[in-house]
Amino acid sequence: MDVLANQLFAGLSMASILLMIALGLAIIYGAMGVINLAHGEFVMLGAYATWALQTFAGIGILPALPLVFIAVGLVGWVIEKAVVQKLYHRPLDTILATWGIGIILQQCVRLGIGAESRFVKGPDILSGNTEIGPLIMSNYRLFVIALSMVMLYGTWLLMTRTEFGMKLRAVIQNRGISECYGIEAKRIYSITFAYGAGLAGIAGALITPLFSTIPTMGTGLVVDAFLVVIVGGLGSLIGAASAAVLIGEATAIFSILMNDTLGRIAVLAGIIVLIRFRPRGLFPTDTRR
Repeated sequence: MDVLANQLFAGLSMASILLMIALGLAIIYGAMGVINLAHGEFVMLGAYATWALQTFAGIGILPALPLVFIAVGLVGWVIEKAVVQKLYHRPLDTILATWGIGIILQQCVRLGIGAESRFVKGPDILSGNTEIGPLIMSNYRLFVIALSMVMLYGTWLLMTRTEFGMKLRAVIQNRGISECYGIEAKRIYSITFAYGAGLAGIAGALITPLFSTIPTMGTGLVVDAFLVVIVGGLGSLIGAASAAVLIGEATAIFSILMNDTLGRIAVLAGIIVLIRFRPRGLFPTDTRR
């Protein structure tokens, strides 16, 4: 039972990381219908921005979060304006373009900074563990879980309780009619893409003490994030949160029953079966019309 409790906490921790990465993907696809294969590189840029701020400016992870959000969001805004905006309604071209952008970003970091792993120190205030009976929980991982919930709630408020969210929902439902009422769809799309990129940057900043900071770090993470978005229902925030917990905990449980490799195979097999019977995910939503 001790091992099970700690493994379930590890699964919840992984779920919080997947949720933060998948939120940006869910928003971008739900609003724009864009499959962004460069999303993992936004995570990587957030990690390297955190490393640079800590190494050269002495800024820790926590105060660096808003700076990383703005910086990576700006990169996303530029990419949307320069490339993605020209490729709406051309899904295959968008996939190829964002895949190429991801490779370019990786190579730029590899050439400019190097391919070796970079160390980022976690915040001292969150060092140590919290123990509840047999359960040993890292304070930093508890913080990551709590912040992922805050980000989910904040994103929900942005999409449902603000003027921007109302305009975004209007554009999703019918872009033509929305533009007739004076809503500038291109501007809405640019801000949405930048916001999704900024969320990925924050995820990259938060995982730097937990993962190796290397140019290819986002590749594996974004695959799991895509699975979260697909299982949850494309564009659904509640679905993304539910799928992240489901996949994180399933991975943790199967890792106990089997080994990590077989556990991973079992989770992927379960996802394939789920998609077979619910091809639109757990909480399907209408995305673009």
